[in-house]
Amino acid sequence: MTHRILILGGTTEARQLAGKLAACADLSVTLSLAGRTESPVAQGVPVRSGGFGGADGLAVHLRETGTDLLIDATHPYAAQISANAAQAARATGVPILALRRPGWAPVEGDRWTPVDTVGDAVRALGPAPRRVFLALGRQEVVAFEAAPQHHYLVRSVDPVEPKLTVPDADYLLARGPFGKADERALLEKHHIDVVVSKNSGGEATYGKIAAARALGIDVIMVRRPMLPDVPSAETVEALGALIDQLGADHFVEPAAERGV
Repeated sequence: MTHRILILGGTTEARQLAGKLAACADLSVTLSLAGRTESPVAQGVPVRSGGFGGADGLAVHLRETGTDLLIDATHPYAAQISANAAQAARATGVPILALRRPGWAPVEGDRWTPVDTVGDAVRALGPAPRRVFLALGRQEVVAFEAAPQHHYLVRSVDPVEPKLTVPDADYLLARGPFGKADERALLEKHHIDVVVSKNSGGEATYGKIAAARALGIDVIMVRRPMLPDVPSAETVEALGALIDQLGADHFVEPAAERGV
């Protein structure tokens, strides 16, 4: 029997997991992307792009497609999507797992200022002009219009449109991974004295954190949001092992038997 798996993705780990599971003959894997990135990396499995219409819309989709397992492998800051996934899983009886990479932890030499929100990060910059590297998603950077006294270096995968209504900002289009040496060169070239970052975890974007530490640069770190309490693993291998350990027939009750 073929089991249908829907992966809510948008991360490197989601793409890796999709490839791993797609190699199993008894699994039919679909990867869902939110559609926020204009040119996503090729995924290697069927892809659904765009939202579902909240938890209710996702529940309808799970029922209509006969999904047997839902995997939340979204970005650690996609709190609303994760909440919708957990709610839809409860409503339909579809089992849910989450793939959540561990966050970074400060080490000796780091100069972190932890904050809860991007708005808090804006305020943490202080009133005096600074040279700020915004290593955030393009949806979040608009908040820094509230502090126009700073110089901003904004890096994003897709262009920030419209540009920020601040007098001094540079824009850089780039897609990770970013190594420590390149990040250090970038910070030095632009005379950056503070980095604003989310605690995304993983190796692909840690280079800026390591570079800031080496240069003695401040980092304003936006803490992760609270996420639903669902069974989870921190790596692709661990999640794959969990599915293998439990066994598809034991862990994933076929949709037809749930009445979906």
